[in-house]
Amino acid sequence: MTTSKRLAAITPLVQHVIDFAAKSSYALRQGDPNISDFVFGNPHELALPSFVQALQRAVVPRDKNWFAYTMTDPTAARTVADSLRRRLGLEVETEDVFLTNGAFTGLSVVLQAIVDPGDEVIFVSPPWFFYEPLIVWAGATPVRVRVDATTLDLDVAAIERAITPRTRAIVVNTPNNPTGRVYPANTLEALARVLTVASERHGRTIYVLSDEAYRRIIFDGRAFATPARFYPNTFVIYTYGKQLLTPGQRLGYVALPSAMPDREGLRGSITLAQILSGWGWPNALLQHALPELEEVSIDIGQLQRKRDRLVGELWRLGYEVHVPEGTFYLLPRSPLRDDLAFTEILARNEVFVMPGTVVEMPGYFRISLTANDAMIERAVSGFASAIGEAKRLPVATR
Repeated sequence: MTTSKRLAAITPLVQHVIDFAAKSSYALRQGDPNISDFVFGNPHELALPSFVQALQRAVVPRDKNWFAYTMTDPTAARTVADSLRRRLGLEVETEDVFLTNGAFTGLSVVLQAIVDPGDEVIFVSPPWFFYEPLIVWAGATPVRVRVDATTLDLDVAAIERAITPRTRAIVVNTPNNPTGRVYPANTLEALARVLTVASERHGRTIYVLSDEAYRRIIFDGRAFATPARFYPNTFVIYTYGKQLLTPGQRLGYVALPSAMPDREGLRGSITLAQILSGWGWPNALLQHALPELEEVSIDIGQLQRKRDRLVGELWRLGYEVHVPEGTFYLLPRSPLRDDLAFTEILARNEVFVMPGTVVEMPGYFRISLTANDAMIERAVSGFASAIGEAKRLPVATR
C-alpha cells in the first residue's frame, strides 16, 4: 500500500520524534522502575484524588442525554468563560468557547478553519514538536523564527521580517515548551503592534494562535499575560492535561475573545473543522466534569521545589542551565556538542532525558520535572557520572 503524498510530505517533519520514541535506549527501558525517567511530561505518581472524585461524580447520569453526542456542554462553556474573565481579565462569550480534545486538537481545528493552500504560518523555534507538521497538514507553509538566543524571548524584529502578504497566522506558546520562558507583557504588546500594522498593510487579518497549555504552571509568583489582552485577533488555546497532569485525558478548549472582530463568522468554521477532524470534542464524561476540574491542580509549589533541587544539583555538578519561569521543563546545555551522544551516556547511568535535537535545540537536553522524588534522588549520581565521563573524552569531541 502506498502512503498518500500529503502524509509522506509530513513524515520527515516528525521522524526524529518517532525514531526517538521507538528506537532509542529509552524505548527499550520505558516503564522500568529502576530508571529515572525525565523524558516526557507524564505522571509518575497516582492521579490527584480530587481528579478521580470529579470523574466519579460526573459518570453518574443525570438524564437520558448525559452520554449522548455532545459538542460543547453549555455549563462547561460558562465555566471556561468565567475562568478567563476571572484569571486573565478576558471577556469571552459562552458561544465562543469550543471544547476540544486538548490543545493538540484545538491547534489543528483552528488551522483547518483559517488557512488555505499557499498561506504561511509563522511558528517560534525552539517549538513543541508538532507545530510544523500541523501547519503542513492544514495545507499551509510553515515559517520558522528563532527566539532571541540570549533572553529566550520572542524576537519581534525577526517576526516582523518574516511576515509576507501570504502570512495568515503565528503560533505563540507561552509559557514556552521547551525553554520555560514566560513572554512578558511588553514583548506581547510589541508583537501586537507589528501584527496590527502588517494586517493593515497587506489587507488581511494575521491571527495569533496562543498555545497556553502551561498557563497554570508558572513559578516564583510570576504574572501571566495572554496575547489576547493586547491583540484581539487571538485564538486562546488551552488544555487541562498540564494543570491536572493527566495528559491521557484529552480536555481543552479554543476561546475567541469578545473583541475579535470576525468571531461570529468563525464559529461555524471551527465547528465544521471539529466535525471533520473526526469529532474533535472531549467525551461527554470529561465535559460534565470540567466545572470541578477547572479548580483542580497539581501542587505548583512542589513542582517548583523539584525545579530548584534539580537546578541546584546540576549547577553543583558543573552543568549550564537557566532557571525556567514556567512549564515542566529544564533545558541544560550538554557537555558534548553531540547531545544525542550525551543522552546515551546518561542512559547508561539509568537517567533518561530528551535530546535537544528533538526540540530544535542541538547541544542541549530537556528534563521533565514530572519525575517523582525518588527518580530525582537516584538521578543525581547519574548526572555526576555522565558529566565526568564527558569531560574525560578528547577535547575535539566536546
